[in-house]
Amino acid sequence: MKSLFRELKRRNVYRVAVAYAVVAWLLLQALSILLPAFEAPAWVLRVFIAAITAGLPLALVFAWAFELTPQGIKRADEVPAEQSIAHDTGRKLVAVVVVIAAIAAGLLVYQLTRSSGSMLNESRSAPATALPEKSIAVLPFASLSEDKANSYFADGIQDEILTRLSKIGELKVISRTSTQQYQSKPGNLSEIAKQLGVAHILEGNVQKAGESVRVNVQLIKAEGDSHLWAETYDRKLTDIFAVESEVAQRIADSLQAKLTGREKAAINYVGTKVPAAYDAYLRGIALRNSQSREDQNRLIAYCREAVALDPNYAAAWTDIAVAEGLRFIQGEQTDAQKALVKEAAENALRLDPDHGYGHAAMGMYLYYCLQDYDNALIELQQAHEQAPSDANTLLAVGLVKRRQGKLDEAIELQLQAAQRDPLSQDIWVNIAWSYRGMRRFTDARAMLDRGLSIAPQDPFIVARKAESYIAEGDLEMAARLYDEVKPHFDSEGYGDQIGMLALQRRYDDAIAKVTSDFEQTQSPSPMAVAHVHLALGKLHVTAGRSAEAQAFLLQAEAELSAIKKQGNRSPDCLAALLAVHALLGRREEVERDAAEHIGQLAKDRWAGPRAEEDAARAYFIVGDHDRALSMIERLLVGPSADALTPALLRIDPMWDPVRNEPRFQKMANGNP
Repeated sequence: MKSLFRELKRRNVYRVAVAYAVVAWLLLQALSILLPAFEAPAWVLRVFIAAITAGLPLALVFAWAFELTPQGIKRADEVPAEQSIAHDTGRKLVAVVVVIAAIAAGLLVYQLTRSSGSMLNESRSAPATALPEKSIAVLPFASLSEDKANSYFADGIQDEILTRLSKIGELKVISRTSTQQYQSKPGNLSEIAKQLGVAHILEGNVQKAGESVRVNVQLIKAEGDSHLWAETYDRKLTDIFAVESEVAQRIADSLQAKLTGREKAAINYVGTKVPAAYDAYLRGIALRNSQSREDQNRLIAYCREAVALDPNYAAAWTDIAVAEGLRFIQGEQTDAQKALVKEAAENALRLDPDHGYGHAAMGMYLYYCLQDYDNALIELQQAHEQAPSDANTLLAVGLVKRRQGKLDEAIELQLQAAQRDPLSQDIWVNIAWSYRGMRRFTDARAMLDRGLSIAPQDPFIVARKAESYIAEGDLEMAARLYDEVKPHFDSEGYGDQIGMLALQRRYDDAIAKVTSDFEQTQSPSPMAVAHVHLALGKLHVTAGRSAEAQAFLLQAEAELSAIKKQGNRSPDCLAALLAVHALLGRREEVERDAAEHIGQLAKDRWAGPRAEEDAARAYFIVGDHDRALSMIERLLVGPSADALTPALLRIDPMWDPVRNEPRFQKMANGNP
């Protein structure tokens, strides 16, 4: 072996290898500079690299087999040892290698210097992300009225100006949900503009005394805090519509937004000529963004007062339709409640088919009450065309598409809505829920964190985040989040927290918590009472105490049946009755309840699968395992609201009877 190494050294094989590598490096440096100059395709450099890589073994073989002599190249075996000049050749080769290495190093330094200099120049010359020039946020107007009860009027005027601006297609207008986060006289307008993604800010104040109104407004270019114009309007209450229209027109002119004939008509539209009706309407819309059920009821009352004073007030009918529709989907799913929504929507559309109000109202009625998603989409898209900068309408279009099962389109529309209302936590939560339905948990939690940056420690958002961890089987993280916010009884997340305790098989802890929290709750709703008795019955059954469960389940059955007889056929009520009858072993009732529950949501590709999961669980409880597992196999594939996951199958004690069966194990391992 030593003899071999000596011979390799004598024949300059090592030096040839080093020389070859250095020359190759030099050529690569040169080509990386020259090829772009000649716009050579990328494959040229790749072919050269492959060629020099393949050439190295050939060079080494040549160095071993041949030798350079004064008479030329000869086979090494033919050169007598005393005539060999390999040693001198080696020294010359080393000198050449040093020179070539120096040249290659110089090229490398040049290339790095040029690259860093180019990057520096680009960073210096590249402009910051420009805010769209035709964009505006209307900050809350200050109320200068001596009567503090008139503060609603300033909020209403701000909202009405925003409504008019949202009709202008060339403008990006930020919704009131986002702008109300700021004071009417903020300090750093430039920073606020960046946060909202706009180039201009409108601020102002309103003073109301009896029938007289003074409105001061000023348009500010956020960059440099330069005032473009300011105006004061002294008008009677009967002329306030003209002020709102003039401000909208002046803004459009300043931002060089061209208005179509329809847009001009929309911003000059007069909703009512009855001052008292308008005053009542402004009191109502000042409460639009409140999450309080009490404030929503007050909004409806004020708007009903407005239409009582002026039955032709389309905008007020629209707000009634939307608010009554929310009541419907939040649990009051009765024929009487549906009729209230229908009446308001039909009046809004009949009275104002041309300015967005009527089509939006009808779209929400078709969406909320009839689950007629195809026609709801037609109405809402028309409303969006009439108010292209309205984030709520854009969000509604996305929500309808979600119900149609078009999740990618829904998310895209929801993200567009977020651009127009970036500080709306509701929009970010909706986007998160869409991602959650697709089982994209990292994306979902990123969106929830956006919501938490707006409303830190919001119990609803934290509860949604905790549920996402439960769906992935991370009960420890979920428990940590619940401990942070401690969901209160009958709130979002409370049921999931109790469910998490059951998944941890802490049945007695769950029973104790539900019992204690229920005893401390004042005036719970009939549905909440029924859910408590169902939860206690279910926990006792899961813990293997069927006798103790019986009384709770029978009580829940009586309460839910009474609620249903009163006209409530909400998915919540039907799902609860289905679960009660399954736990009581009522096969016949389970078949009937499951058919009704699934049939009610048959057109809903977002919430419908959840009804199928409820039915599958009920079938499993009454012993129809094969039928239940066949349904579960399908549910693991597609997206849906709170979509079922393999992790949930692995940790849910309900599935213990089939846990060791190959079919179930395949699903629980993510191979449906």
